[in-house]
Amino acid sequence: MYQPEIEAMDREQLVSQQLESLRRTLARIQERNPDYHRRLGSVQPGDVSSLENLAGLPFMDKDDLREAYPFKLTCAPKEDFVRFHMSSGTTGTPILNPYTKADVDQWGEIMARCYAAAGVGAEDVVQITPSFGLFNGGFGFHYGATRLGSFIVPIGAGRSTLQLQFIEDLGTTCLTAIASYPLRLIEVAREEGFDWRSTNLRVGIFGAEVWSDEMRGRIEEEMGITTYDIIGMTETGGVGMGIDCEDRSGIHVWEDHYLVEIVDPVTGRTLPDGERGEMVVSTLTREGLPLIRFRTRDITSVLSRDRCGCGRTHLRIARITGRNDDMIKVKGINFYPQQIESLLLREPGVGNDYLLTIDRVAGADRLEIKVEVQNPGDDTLAGRLARILRDFLAFNADLELVPLGSIERPPGKAVRVVDRRK
Repeated sequence: MYQPEIEAMDREQLVSQQLESLRRTLARIQERNPDYHRRLGSVQPGDVSSLENLAGLPFMDKDDLREAYPFKLTCAPKEDFVRFHMSSGTTGTPILNPYTKADVDQWGEIMARCYAAAGVGAEDVVQITPSFGLFNGGFGFHYGATRLGSFIVPIGAGRSTLQLQFIEDLGTTCLTAIASYPLRLIEVAREEGFDWRSTNLRVGIFGAEVWSDEMRGRIEEEMGITTYDIIGMTETGGVGMGIDCEDRSGIHVWEDHYLVEIVDPVTGRTLPDGERGEMVVSTLTREGLPLIRFRTRDITSVLSRDRCGCGRTHLRIARITGRNDDMIKVKGINFYPQQIESLLLREPGVGNDYLLTIDRVAGADRLEIKVEVQNPGDDTLAGRLARILRDFLAFNADLELVPLGSIERPPGKAVRVVDRRK
């Protein structure tokens, strides 16, 4: 552990610290931004006697942050800001998150914890493939590795051939990436005859996208590494809000910095542990843009608040299975792209890439599923996949098997769905 006295803190002490930090955050909002305080119903910090009181406060979402562009919800003077990042998924008005020096320090701290949970330390060579810019990923991984004293390879996004060269020549032991990028590296490695087993690479820390257990297994088998699922978003301070550990029993959320609720996506009602719903996050230590009850749209559940096999006591949530706004409805059937991914990747001969295209023909929905396979002429595989998809969807999709490498690889996050109805 990077901070064992915090990461393995007694549960009762941890909850007490959360309550104190929540009151302190509310007091900061009250003092530094009266308009923001009124938006919360002018709640008095002293009136919050337990964490359950949080459920009485209003939610925030991305639209609130867009309307607040650029600094209407901030709780620090501009001269205290040292940098900002922007949410990568926004269109139209951007969502900005300005950071004070304390915010950057907090970011480095939680990222160092994430690296430690993945078994990464000062002796490691960390290759950072997320971009350095408005997207927060590259900088977050950099700050955490700097805290640990690791050797950093700050290559950023793209340049896959050079990525492989650096992995080999510089002795990279830890690769960080958005979850779909290892698939591209695997493709390039095959083309160039690159041998993963001849390298020192042993750890992959991947996030920023929903990726299935089946995809995780394929990456681990091909690259010969152990992967870790990291979560976080620009709005709540960047990557590093939580990560899974070697116990593989859920993603630890750093509760001294973040307060997590799971709510019913429709009613907003707080759900008990174990029930799947939308994750809502309140930041407890952020200065520049503290958030109270921010709706992430991520779907998960609380798995446990007990001490983990790794010794950590911070709560564990299930791996994120999708987002409210990622759910697809075709012919009255609701599903997530990751569910299709899981079905496809269980089958031998299926490649790693697929594309769902939805349009409306003669007033009716039509779903086309294009799947890369080793042998596009394999009628047996085509029939098996068609049956599996029909059983899951309860309707027939137009299935097309295409050669490996046929589907376009855009830069950045993978595009899995094109909905032409919109």
